[in-house]
Amino acid sequence: MVISTLARRVGLPVVLACAAALSGCYKLRGHYGGPQSFEPVPRAVSVADVAVPAGYRVEAVAQGLTYPTGVAFDAQGRPYVLEAGYSYGEVWTAPRLLRLEAGGTLKEVYVGGKNGPWTGLVFHDGAFFISEGGTLEGGRILRVTPEGQMSVLVDKLPSFGDHHTNGPAIGTDGYLYFGQGSATNAGVVGPDNADFGWLTRNAKFHDVPCEDITLTGENYTSDNPLTEAKDDKVTTGAYSAFGTPTTKGQVIKGQLPCTGAVMRVPLRGGPPELVASGLRNPFGLAFAPDGRLFTTENAYDSRGSRSPFGAGDVLWEVKPGGWYGFPDFSAGQALNLPDFGGPGHGPAFVLANHKPIPVKPAAILGVHSSSNGFDFSRSAAFGHVGEAFIAQFGDQAPETGRVYGPVGYKVVRANVQTGVIEDFVVNRGRVNGPASEIGKAGLERPVAARFDPSGQALYVVDFGQMPMTEQGPAPKKQTGVLWRITKE
Repeated sequence: MVISTLARRVGLPVVLACAAALSGCYKLRGHYGGPQSFEPVPRAVSVADVAVPAGYRVEAVAQGLTYPTGVAFDAQGRPYVLEAGYSYGEVWTAPRLLRLEAGGTLKEVYVGGKNGPWTGLVFHDGAFFISEGGTLEGGRILRVTPEGQMSVLVDKLPSFGDHHTNGPAIGTDGYLYFGQGSATNAGVVGPDNADFGWLTRNAKFHDVPCEDITLTGENYTSDNPLTEAKDDKVTTGAYSAFGTPTTKGQVIKGQLPCTGAVMRVPLRGGPPELVASGLRNPFGLAFAPDGRLFTTENAYDSRGSRSPFGAGDVLWEVKPGGWYGFPDFSAGQALNLPDFGGPGHGPAFVLANHKPIPVKPAAILGVHSSSNGFDFSRSAAFGHVGEAFIAQFGDQAPETGRVYGPVGYKVVRANVQTGVIEDFVVNRGRVNGPASEIGKAGLERPVAARFDPSGQALYVVDFGQMPMTEQGPAPKKQTGVLWRITKE
């Protein structure tokens, strides 16, 4: 499958026209249904329901995980799995670092507190580095030894909103690189942030620019979920607390740490340094074999007071000092174009001036695919050297925007030179979707992909079942799986 620019720029307007003209030739995908219960459910797992290219084989090496998000390997090459400790749906559990033992058993190495989600980990120089999302206490980067000793590398990161502290990745320059997601969908706090749970906890929280910005004064009036008064309305501007309007020419001072950015910190410790900004949610970070840093960016949802339409997820090469467009651009294209407005025009700019976007995207991925953790192939024994293998968590329709069919729920590989994307690990069958929805026993929600130290095995972290209900996401405990793909 080639990059999805055509689907966003041509296919979706055509679909809209078709729906309007023929009244029902496409059906918008809505709720999965069912109650918002987080309790474990039986999950059947069958490699026969998972398709991989000819010459490869897949196996499930660990099951029964609760909200797993990452995998890494110690100096002996042993796999360790991360359990998040938090999931959308406002459910907290104990975040854990687990070692996979022979025979598929899991040994607890370290248990964290109530400050998830833990979103990723990497091993370097005798220790694991964990990105702690920090929904309650702010984001942190933790250092944990295989013996379970923990220390904090950096803390007080602005991670109370929709998106969290992500990554991490270790550079050859002695720095740890990490992503910090935006507080909001598109720069403006709205009622949707109450639906995500955090606005009622942190009513003053909002996006934080990395550098000084000047606003256009574009404001948005919405319902006020913080009061019980009927028909209570508030007006909110960009980069401001809920209910705080802005004015044309208003300057918001930048600061570090900030939201919507890739930052770095010395491995010996110290204050965070800015690498690149203007990224809505830089979730996955990985260095290519030639040393270049890349990130996956979760693009805009169709929700909230400022609601772009049809923005595809992006794989970017991260250029030091670069600005990547949030909150006024998507994949280098201006949001005020008709493409991003559905049947109307796209959202007006909230920034009065823009820095140039340094590069074109390495690839544009599916709209609402939630393209997350990834790694590069480095071994000819596995194949596709230099290509990025990206786990796609899948859409969260209708909360993040309605879709015409399930998007994501697989692992794709992206050629960063050409932008061409091809499926690599998918569920078998005529239709796409999570296994539990399509009557299969394969993939549910892949969230991370990582090669082992030899480069000959690709491990895929499957978050588990998370149906969407009338009350929101309903992630099921003990349904996560760790898959391994090797070449025969």
